[in-house]
Amino acid sequence: MLNYKGIEIFTSEAARYKKKPLIDAVVAYIHGLKIAARCVVTRGIAGCYESGEVATGRLEVLSHNMPIRIYIVLPAAESEKVIDGLNGMMEEGIVAVHDLNVLSHRADNAFFPRQLMVRDVMTPDPERIGPATPLSDAVRMLLPSIFSGLPVVDESDRPIGVVTQGDLIRKGGMPLRLGLLAESDEGRRDAVLAQLAGRRAEAVMTAPAVKISEDRPLSEAVELMLNKKVKRLPVVDARGRLTGMLSRLDIFRTVMREAPDWNAFRAQKVEVARLRRVADIVRRDTQTVTAETPLEEVVRIIDRNDLQRVAVLDKEEKLLGLISDRDLLRFFKPAQEGIWGLLARMKQPFMQDACQSGDLQRCLSETRAGDVMTTDLITVREEMLIEEAIGRMIEKGLKRLPVIDAEGRFKGMISRDSLLRTGFGEPA
Repeated sequence: MLNYKGIEIFTSEAARYKKKPLIDAVVAYIHGLKIAARCVVTRGIAGCYESGEVATGRLEVLSHNMPIRIYIVLPAAESEKVIDGLNGMMEEGIVAVHDLNVLSHRADNAFFPRQLMVRDVMTPDPERIGPATPLSDAVRMLLPSIFSGLPVVDESDRPIGVVTQGDLIRKGGMPLRLGLLAESDEGRRDAVLAQLAGRRAEAVMTAPAVKISEDRPLSEAVELMLNKKVKRLPVVDARGRLTGMLSRLDIFRTVMREAPDWNAFRAQKVEVARLRRVADIVRRDTQTVTAETPLEEVVRIIDRNDLQRVAVLDKEEKLLGLISDRDLLRFFKPAQEGIWGLLARMKQPFMQDACQSGDLQRCLSETRAGDVMTTDLITVREEMLIEEAIGRMIEKGLKRLPVIDAEGRFKGMISRDSLLRTGFGEPA
């Protein structure tokens, strides 16, 4: 038997808190606490007040003086805090508290309220380009941005496509990802932009645009992203004009703002259905090397498997560090020309350039993974709640996180994509 409390508030439609209906204020207060509480509002059709006023169900008075009963059920451990808060809101009415012996309490773990609409979450008034915009201008807009895609609109501001980082690389001829291009020296970056200037957005954009109306449920937008395998959606109004962009990051920020405190739920012995932890979504097929692995082999693994990073482990499979293509670029900064060409060749195998030089090859074979890896890592544990992992990714601006067990052994990686799928009960 669970020890719960029932809190009843008897008030009226006319009651106010800070000039707003008391009913709305109480419901918002309980919702904002993110605790294992349920709140029910009942409107009476007739009643009387201690002042002698009689409320009736007649149509002409139905909307302003009907009796209201707000019933809140919550774990007893939370009741004192909640009652203190409610007392500060009550200017009119009666508050009663009584014990409840609850047989069971089960809750679904929806990541965000089902009533949330796309317009509540999207990034409004995003940057946009036209079909004739040179790719060099698109890249200049993306380089300082946290986003890696731009909507393409027609003369009526209606989305007709999206130019993504993948489009720029696969169809536009951009030799490196945006992050690496930003790391490159100014001369190299200018050379790439000059090369891209001759091509237009319409030549590489993904079209037609997969878009969504701003008045659709957020859950529908997430399903669309998963089904169409896109990371962002242009958002349109009733006339089809661009009003926003919805990205995975927008959704994760909403999760952090709206999700209940599931740890507290479990502490109160509330059974939470489909509650998932990091261990349930981790990708365990991540490529690994040892600290003694030659850098040549590391580059080959990244190239062969189209990866952005590998994990460096010791003999006991404990995580020592990570090596990303960005780490490689930084390591070879003084000789950037050589490694820049090698990294470019990963995406364009037909290129023949300076990476074939003897010095670079010797350097690659003599340097070890342990010399290059990043060791200042942010990791998560297998047993961490998914919501906590999302919070850490948002706080640090990360797209992936390495996962370790209690002994520090490497277990795999989680990504924004795996998190998004988990929110809707699909396998990662």
